[in-house]
Amino acid sequence: MATRRNRARTGVVGLAVAALAATAFTAPAQALSTGTEQTAGRAGHEETRRALEAAVRGGIPGVASQARTGDQVWKGAAGLGDLRTGAPRGADDRFRIASITKTFVATVMLQLESERRLDLDDTVETWLPGVVRGHGHDGRKITVRQLLNHTSGVFDFINDPAYEKKYLADFLKNRFRTRTPQEALDAAMANAPTFAPGSEHAYSNTNYVLAALIMEKATGNTYEHEVRTRIIRPLGLRATVMPGNSSLMPKPSGRAYSKLGDDSAGARIHDITLQNASQTWAEGDMISSAGDLTRFFSALMGGELLAPEQLKAMRTTAFDSDYGLGLERITSSCGTQVWGHSGGWFGSFSFAVTTEDGGHALAVNLNGDWTAAGLGPVLEAEFCGTAG
Repeated sequence: MATRRNRARTGVVGLAVAALAATAFTAPAQALSTGTEQTAGRAGHEETRRALEAAVRGGIPGVASQARTGDQVWKGAAGLGDLRTGAPRGADDRFRIASITKTFVATVMLQLESERRLDLDDTVETWLPGVVRGHGHDGRKITVRQLLNHTSGVFDFINDPAYEKKYLADFLKNRFRTRTPQEALDAAMANAPTFAPGSEHAYSNTNYVLAALIMEKATGNTYEHEVRTRIIRPLGLRATVMPGNSSLMPKPSGRAYSKLGDDSAGARIHDITLQNASQTWAEGDMISSAGDLTRFFSALMGGELLAPEQLKAMRTTAFDSDYGLGLERITSSCGTQVWGHSGGWFGSFSFAVTTEDGGHALAVNLNGDWTAAGLGPVLEAEFCGTAG
């Protein structure tokens, strides 16, 4: 089971889904018969295409991927987007990007710092008086920077027993409920901090609920408005959606599947495509596509969204982690370093990364949540020419 210490590496919003990464599973037979789709851009990416096919053979219904090198785009997909109809997975499918949302939030916060509308060393109390209190939490001792790099020590609401039962263990029963940011904060404040602020690094989804609330206080606008006007519209991310409390999935998209943590042989696969997006809000609610994610991360690392000072701060990692400000560093087996974020929630695992100059980007989504094992080989194949 994933712990608080390693959840930053999985990018998982929910504890239940983090636990699924190590489970064994058996593939549905119909998922094994489809090959990869290649469209647009240059030919090649043979190793990457083979890695996509291997992910499907490993048991995930389908996988969608896009790579971007300069102005060249390669698209690949394998397996099924719909187990009921047998429809293939599409490379342009939209999906819930989960914790990749955090990079969008951190980018806006750094833009606000460059505009002198806030300071990363401001305390949480400055912006949200009295909000971070209870069981030893103290917003007077926590900075905005510590929220963004997960060194605040604020308890992750996902781990609150009552919250976990309602939204994770009883997911099918409650998946259409609207969850407010305050409900997440109440769950966090009902528990003691994980550690003293600034003394360690541990991933906490509560940090990004607080960051988005500070964003709203600093701008007078909703978090959704700020992300749309500062990132989505300027970059022309037409497949990217801020869903609010909608349960719908815009087209084109396949289905999203979950075993709900059951790792027993023959465990039932549930279609959980429809779910209220408010249950992951600014810590993980966005919907996008692999193409839009490669465009975003290429623009981010290429300097289109942040000034050099803010981009440097974003890539400054905390303690012995590889996590900066809403951005994670990954080093491949061949030594290539990429920056990006991963994300997992009921129904999918994803990651999106790019080289430090933004020149070569990759995004991948698996439409099943019982293993993320197929993601690493795709990254290795794209950046090293081998599945590792």
